[in-house]
Amino acid sequence: MTQTITPVEIKPHPVVVPAHPHWPALSAEQKQALKERIKALLKQRNAVLVAHYYTDGDLQELAEETGGCVADSLEMARFGSRQEAQTLVVCGVRFMGETAKILNPEKRILMPDLNATCSLDEGCPADEFSEFCDQHPDHTVVVYANTSARVKARSDWVVTSGIALPIIEHLAARGEKILWAPDKHLGHYVQRMTGADMLLWNGSCVVHEEFKSVALERIRRLHPDAAVLVHPESPEDVIEQADVVGSTTALINAVVEMENSEFIVATDGGIFHKMKQLAPNKKLIAAPTAGEGATCESCAHCPWMGMNALQNLAEVLENQNNEILIDPDIREQAVKPIQRMLDFAQNR
Repeated sequence: MTQTITPVEIKPHPVVVPAHPHWPALSAEQKQALKERIKALLKQRNAVLVAHYYTDGDLQELAEETGGCVADSLEMARFGSRQEAQTLVVCGVRFMGETAKILNPEKRILMPDLNATCSLDEGCPADEFSEFCDQHPDHTVVVYANTSARVKARSDWVVTSGIALPIIEHLAARGEKILWAPDKHLGHYVQRMTGADMLLWNGSCVVHEEFKSVALERIRRLHPDAAVLVHPESPEDVIEQADVVGSTTALINAVVEMENSEFIVATDGGIFHKMKQLAPNKKLIAAPTAGEGATCESCAHCPWMGMNALQNLAEVLENQNNEILIDPDIREQAVKPIQRMLDFAQNR
């Protein structure tokens, strides 16, 4: 029997969304010269490049060309653990760099811009979250990977969107009540699918929050044969229209494996680069956001992800600054819920 979600009694924590970065346009010759410089610096620094699916296509290509990795946040960190290179350069957002450091404390973790955070991370400050947990000591604390090291350190489990459902099903079967943070939409989706008793933090992703159900219905009528692919960080009325709901990796796999020739995609537009690589004959349509016919803060692309570019990647390799550092005590606590997730995944 489905349990009722316990109402959240906290207000959303305010998040300041930066403007989308506007990097100077590079000529083909300038871009190639910059890539060659980065490749040389990677070898010189004994470094490997890991990039998220939501970063610029040039960064994704460069990671693959140099023996690095393009993946979701968890695989980015796991990839680093398998590398002999002593330096990992993480093109993504800060929690990804922190996760890489948590799992690879002996390695040096660099990022093109340490200000590249995440609205979910920003919207769940560790002090406020810890106080919220203290108010509900009978709940098992489960946090999404899109959180700071300090929040992870306060949790019992860390999950990604790809493994959230089976872990919550496992905990619910043991009769545990769940305190979930920070994404309310993903939390609602998991609760609906599992029937777990869940108390939700009031946070959301500024990109996925902007997908609109009415506009999606309209574009579906224009493309009746298109499959709708939705990330579970999206609002419920958008998820309800999906043919596939899943993580970035799951949505990419759907484009490759499904027979449809058209796909309407409701997640960060950076994912289109990998989808086009793997399924060049498929037509990809961006799901509508509030940006349709109006000014929009997200417009289906994360402004923090946009802080990663060839220019500052070259600079961080040259200067070897922007290093991710984590207090050893925080790291010691944060690695436990992450390892718990990894062990669960391995034993499934």
